[in-house]
Amino acid sequence: MPVHILYFAWVRERVGVGMERLDVPDDIATIADLIAWLAKRSEGHAAAMADPARLRAAIDQNFVSFDAPIARAREIALFPPVTGG
Repeated sequence: MPVHILYFAWVRERVGVGMERLDVPDDIATIADLIAWLAKRSEGHAAAMADPARLRAAIDQNFVSFDAPIARAREIALFPPVTGG
């Protein structure tokens, strides 16, 4: 299933790109599964995904938890927690 994976802030810096279009294997069912799978792609991915508690995710521009299913996702974003003032 091809999906756009977007990376923001320090996640993008560690991965080395802001976006990838990837064919995610069928056995990757949730955001947590995706993060574990991405961590195996490169040293940069591993560094970015090393502490999943420091990540947040969105599917098709909606914030989701790590147990959210990704089966119909067109776009998944991974980013640090958002703070505002």
